Amino acid sequence: MPILRITKHGERVLKTPCPRVRYDELAPELPGLLRDMWATMNAARGVGLAAPQIGLDLRLAVIDVRPQGKSSRLVLINPEILSADGDQTDEEGCLSIPGVYAKLKRAARVRVRALDADGKPWEMTGEGLLARAFQHEIDHLDGKLYVDRLPFEQRLKVLDVIKDAKVHWP
Repeated sequence: MPILRITKHGERVLKTPCPRVRYDELAPELPGLLRDMWATMNAARGVGLAAPQIGLDLRLAVIDVRPQGKSSRLVLINPEILSADGDQTDEEGCLSIPGVYAKLKRAARVRVRALDADGKPWEMTGEGLLARAFQHEIDHLDGKLYVDRLPFEQRLKVLDVIKDAKVHWP
């Protein structure tokens, strides 16, 4: 299980919306790809990882927010948000912007539909951290980073921090 390189802020793939994938075309390489994505996410101590973060233009993400400290792996192929309500504001970070965090307002409850690793459709409602993770990873698939959602003045401050932090990124 190789640990893959995580793309960083400023790389084009992170700003490009991913097209929907055809499960039948992805299926042969999916087990190995998912194994590498889980290994990469865990090595980086993340709770989610989207395909663009490893340089792939695929509408695919993995999430494990570890409720009650237990693994609860979710595979999201072609995910879409069906509904979102409520508000939560919390600190958010991203494996593609290491060491940089900012408070961001997101929906508190989100209902998502996607395909799983076997190509079967599923729907789930997430609250709290899971709702935030759903929104964060789907943003990646839409070519957005969490910093793109910050209010203008806060974004400018964070971009200054990112510029300084880039010197120390692996």
